[in-house]
Amino acid sequence: MPRQVDHESRRRLIAEAVCHLADERGLEGVTLRDVAARAQVSMGAVQRCFRTKEEMLVFALGHIGERIDERVRARLVRSPAQSAGTALGHAAAEISLLREEHRAEARVWLAFVAQAAVSEVLARTLRANYAALHEAFTHLIAEAREGSDRAAPLDPQCEARTLLALADGLTTHVLIGHLTPHEAHEVLDAHLAGLWG
Repeated sequence: MPRQVDHESRRRLIAEAVCHLADERGLEGVTLRDVAARAQVSMGAVQRCFRTKEEMLVFALGHIGERIDERVRARLVRSPAQSAGTALGHAAAEISLLREEHRAEARVWLAFVAQAAVSEVLARTLRANYAALHEAFTHLIAEAREGSDRAAPLDPQCEARTLLALADGLTTHVLIGHLTPHEAHEVLDAHLAGLWG
């Protein structure tokens, strides 16, 4: 009787191999043959899971986004009684990928962002990810604003865009060594404090 293969588990295993190779070599160094070797599966297994390299990369990008989203959700669940402003801070810190244990993930994420500049399918995937984050941040900012006594008007959508851009920028600055993770957290904390007056 032929062995049953968990297709989704194999796709995730391959996505992890893509991420490890992208961390070591950048996306230009990711080949189907090397992915198969790293995942310890045959080339045929990779090709059965993904018709093209582009399809494999899109899945790997989605896989990274899911991991970050899971961490954000887990962070929020650990402190369910927190305010919307605190929840926003936790979420922004998670997507900034500033902690040492997320350094490899940050390198891979930025490799995908760079490749998306010349790949419409990756750009489309990233836009969908950012749109979901923007919506969540907008909601948290609006909710936190209701409990704030800040006199100046605040546009939650504009502030959510600013916070997403700041988070991405901080990721880059930490990766290249322009800021330490501690300095980046200080910048993020100062920005968030400024939202609430």
